[in-house]
Amino acid sequence: MSLAGKTLFITGASRGIGLAIALKAAADGANIAIAAKTTEPHPKLEGTIYTAADAIEQAGGKALPLVVDVREEASVQEAITRTAEAFGGIDIVVNNASAIQLTPTTQTDMKRFDLMHQINTRGTFMVSKYAIPHLAKAANPHILMLSPPLDMKEKWFAPHLAYTMAKFGMSLCVLGLAGELRQQGIAVNALWPRTTIATAAVKNLLGGDSLMRASRTPEIVADAAYRIFEKPAREFTGQFLIDDTFLAGEGVTEFDHYRVDPTQRLFVDFFVPDDSVPPASLDPLSSKPA
Repeated sequence: MSLAGKTLFITGASRGIGLAIALKAAADGANIAIAAKTTEPHPKLEGTIYTAADAIEQAGGKALPLVVDVREEASVQEAITRTAEAFGGIDIVVNNASAIQLTPTTQTDMKRFDLMHQINTRGTFMVSKYAIPHLAKAANPHILMLSPPLDMKEKWFAPHLAYTMAKFGMSLCVLGLAGELRQQGIAVNALWPRTTIATAAVKNLLGGDSLMRASRTPEIVADAAYRIFEKPAREFTGQFLIDDTFLAGEGVTEFDHYRVDPTQRLFVDFFVPDDSVPPASLDPLSSKPA
């Protein structure tokens, strides 16, 4: 299957995982609506909606850069409408935009609490809501959330309750929408990385260069997303997928090329269930016997 001619609406697609998914689809000749806020270069954040559009065009796709704040209803409605008008419909929605702050309750400012819930949970709900009428007309419609399995363990909530609630809110949208939209043939799934991914958030907010070296590249998530979009929507929905486990089930056997630094042990991401066994070693490649 090819995504040629398919239209993807991707939130937060100006950089990182969102852009990687866009570029993977663009290589097939897909149409990409880049729904993000960054219009001017930022000293710590690479890329804008316009640089992303250039990269998508160079990769073989068609790009529609849209200034979108997923917290604003009118902004989301207009972006969805403009995308459908520009490309004749919408086939795939990727809810990738997210905000993070890993603070305990007493150290979490309520403005930051509101920001995380408005972008992560409410934004995901709202983008999906306004895209549904367009997806219902598509041949093989998918909604994909970049959100974790609903592993309701205390250890995920206690250290950073506000963030976990907001992120799990995205996954609750998967659980609910998968059932709500099943009869319409719209697939709704979640995808989550086993390891940290080398993005601006990891570098600037979580662990700097050392954690970046212990991460995989965004391409592993993009490759997994691409294979999800290949699935028949009526048969593959309500799944909470870990990137490498899903790819292994699709026949992928080599994961080392996704490493940022092969000499570093990969760092396991938040929210990966304890019983999820990696299909490939996370140890440094240099530790392997000759």
